[in-house]
Amino acid sequence: MRAQIRFLPGGKRLHIQDGPIDLIVEAFGDPREIQTAYDAASRRCVSVLDELCSELPILRAQVRSGSPTPSGSVATRMFAAVLPYAAQTFITPMAAVAGAVAEEILEAMTTAAQLPRAYVNDGGDIAIHLKPGERFVIGMMERPDRPSLFGTATLDWSANVRGIATSGWRGRSFSLGIADAVTVLAPRAAMADAAATIIANAVDLPGHPHIIRVPACSLDPNTDLGERLVTQDVGNLSDEDINCALENGIEIAQRLRSEGLIDSAALNLNGRTRIVAAESAASAALSPRLNLRKAHVCG
Repeated sequence: MRAQIRFLPGGKRLHIQDGPIDLIVEAFGDPREIQTAYDAASRRCVSVLDELCSELPILRAQVRSGSPTPSGSVATRMFAAVLPYAAQTFITPMAAVAGAVAEEILEAMTTAAQLPRAYVNDGGDIAIHLKPGERFVIGMMERPDRPSLFGTATLDWSANVRGIATSGWRGRSFSLGIADAVTVLAPRAAMADAAATIIANAVDLPGHPHIIRVPACSLDPNTDLGERLVTQDVGNLSDEDINCALENGIEIAQRLRSEGLIDSAALNLNGRTRIVAAESAASAALSPRLNLRKAHVCG
């Protein structure tokens, strides 16, 4: 009975909230199939938080070679999404928690019902389901802390993109970098979530005097980041500073794309946007003309 489940105004989108899990779910198709999908999402969601809490020590620990693997289905998605980065940098499975939860709930829906289109949005990290011939229009929010829809993009079913995630110091999670936001398109939502974290951390100017950082544990004693310094404010930056920080992130994003971990990314800092994408229909969603910051499914 802890979870709160209700329809949003209009009766088409389902809102499911259980502690830190805050989902917006929407399915399309036959009304009976939609109801079946919503029932499945509701049943699955109420057990996810307890499952994650039962393995929290593993999920908050740095992933290294030989790290113990979790057993729960959501936790397993989280671990798999961050494992490619474990040898190069500090990362815990929590870097992919929102995307992994969105994936899990979407899978419950599509297993239970026949749907042409559906999505699960977990605080801006989105898992997408598209049948052949279908597409989604994705609206882009300017900033996580000041959301406003200013542009749209289209994801076609033929693209290898089923996950969208955003990370940055202005978002709801801590960041080691100074990106206002990094939006990533990837084959899965958990993959996008982990990659957005890594790229956003890389958009940085270590030691810059106008960047305020504090230990993560001083803001949240339960954080998986411990005493690592996280960004709290970014002051005036020169054009050279901005370009340098973005180039640091671009280098990482390009490597992740070459390794097949992401499809494309938009990196944003102080009103500047840099794009990493191929010239393809899949990557057309990340137009350089748009200042992409936060994803939202429009329809």
